[in-house]
Amino acid sequence: MKRLLIILFSFALIITLTGMTLLNLSRFGQSPKGERLERIGQSANYKDGEFRNLSETPTFTSDKSRFQVMKDFMFRKKIRVTPEDSIPVIKTDIKALNPGDDVLVWFGHSSYFIRLKGKTFLVDPVFSPYASPFSFINKAFKGTSVFHAEDLPAIDYLIITHDHWDHLDYQTVLDLKPNVKHIVCGLGVGQHFEHWGFDPERISELDWYDGMDIGAGWKLTATPARHFSGRGLKRNKTLWASFVLKAPDYNLFIGGDGGYDTHFSAIGEKFGPFDLAIIEQGQYDENWNLIHLLPDQVFKVAEDLRTKQILPVHNSKFALANHPWDEPLNKITENQSGSDIPVLTPQIGEPVFLNDSAQTFTRWWKGLM
Repeated sequence: MKRLLIILFSFALIITLTGMTLLNLSRFGQSPKGERLERIGQSANYKDGEFRNLSETPTFTSDKSRFQVMKDFMFRKKIRVTPEDSIPVIKTDIKALNPGDDVLVWFGHSSYFIRLKGKTFLVDPVFSPYASPFSFINKAFKGTSVFHAEDLPAIDYLIITHDHWDHLDYQTVLDLKPNVKHIVCGLGVGQHFEHWGFDPERISELDWYDGMDIGAGWKLTATPARHFSGRGLKRNKTLWASFVLKAPDYNLFIGGDGGYDTHFSAIGEKFGPFDLAIIEQGQYDENWNLIHLLPDQVFKVAEDLRTKQILPVHNSKFALANHPWDEPLNKITENQSGSDIPVLTPQIGEPVFLNDSAQTFTRWWKGLM
C-alpha cells in the first residue's frame, strides 16, 4: 500500500509540474499586475477579482450539468464540422492595393485588415495554422492559412477584442511586432503584450466606453460585449470588448465575440448609424447561447446597431463548435430574406471596397464538401 501511495503521489506530482511548466510558457501571456491591476480594480466592470458582463452570463445555458454539456460537445455525432475540400482563397497582394482605396480584407475567422482614409488597422490576427497553444489542437481548415505578417503593410493600429487563442495568437503578434505602430485592447490585455516585449508606450488599454482620438475627426471607442476571457486556467482577468471606429465620413462597428443583450441597442443609439457592422456568426451552440450569437439573432443585432450592411465573421477557418462548417453562411443568407440589410460574403482574401455599394460577392461555399 505504501509503495502504491508513493507511485500515485509521484504521478500526481509529475502531472502538476508538467501543467505548471506548460502554463508558464510565454505563449500563455501573463495576468495583469502592479499599476495595471490597480487600474483594473477601479473599473465598474470588475468585481470580486474578475471582469463581469453587464447581465449575468453563465457559460453554459442548458439545463444539463457542466459534465453533460462537455460530454455532449465531445461525443455528439459531428456532421461536416470540418470541410473535406480545401477552402478557396484569393491571395490578394495587400501591399499592392491602391493606397487611396477604402478596403477590407478578411483572413478567415475573425481576422481582417482595414485601410480607411489612409489609416491601416488589423483586427484579431491569427496567421498560425491553429487556434490554440499547441499545433495539434484546433487546426485551421485546408487552404486557409495563406496570409502571413510579411504580407501586410505597416499597421497603424492593431486592435485586439479579447485574449482567447482564436483572436490573440502569440506567434502572429511576435511576427507583426516590427510592423505595428500602436496596439488597442481591453483592460489587462496589454499585460500579454508587455510580457512579450512590446513597448508599453505603444499600448492603449480601454474600458467599455473609453475612447481615444486617433486623428482629426477620428475616434476609436471600446464598447461592451457579452463574452469572457482567458488563455489558461484563470478566466476573466482581462476585459473583452467590441469597438466603434468613427472616421470623419465612415462609421464602423467591430463586434468581436459575444452573445445578444441590450448593449447592442445602446451602442446603436450612442454611436450609430453604422456604415458597416462586422458581426460574429459561427461557433455557436444552444448550450452556450449567451456568449455567442445564434443565427436567428444576427439581424436583430443589425437592427439594434442601425447598420447599413453586415459582414459576418467567426467562421470558415476553425471548428470550435459542432455545427456544420458552412451552416453560419447558409443561415445568414437564408435569414436575409426577411431583411433589407445587405450581407457581404467575401472569400478569404477578397478585397471588400467599403465605398462600392454595387460590389457583389458569390456564395463561394456552395458545393464544397
